[in-house]
Amino acid sequence: MLTVGAIVLGVDDVARATRFWQEAVGYRRHETGFGGAATILVPPDGVGTPIALQRNVTPPQAHPRIHLDLHVADAAQLSAEAARLEALGASHVDWDSYPADPDFVVLADPDGNRFCIVNLGHVPST
Repeated sequence: MLTVGAIVLGVDDVARATRFWQEAVGYRRHETGFGGAATILVPPDGVGTPIALQRNVTPPQAHPRIHLDLHVADAAQLSAEAARLEALGASHVDWDSYPADPDFVVLADPDGNRFCIVNLGHVPST
């Protein structure tokens, strides 16, 4: 039976990406026994899907088919987390596909990989 082993992000600068994602989501570096040549980051409690950072020189897609969603409980947390991640090196993406009443914001990590912060408490306007 297959299981999801890790989410792999292609990055230009593995050391920079490691620092960013460790600070962004609080993961720690996994040192041994994972297989492959990627740098593996795992949740501190060991529960959840690891993030693998693998050297890749292909430019990120403007509209990636796969991306990470990071969840927050409300709009205040979304704003605070977006500001915190931007201070760590993320950048706001001028996304051309926002709905009229978005419950998310699109950011890019320092390597340009797109990800979203999603407000799980969002109540759509009527």
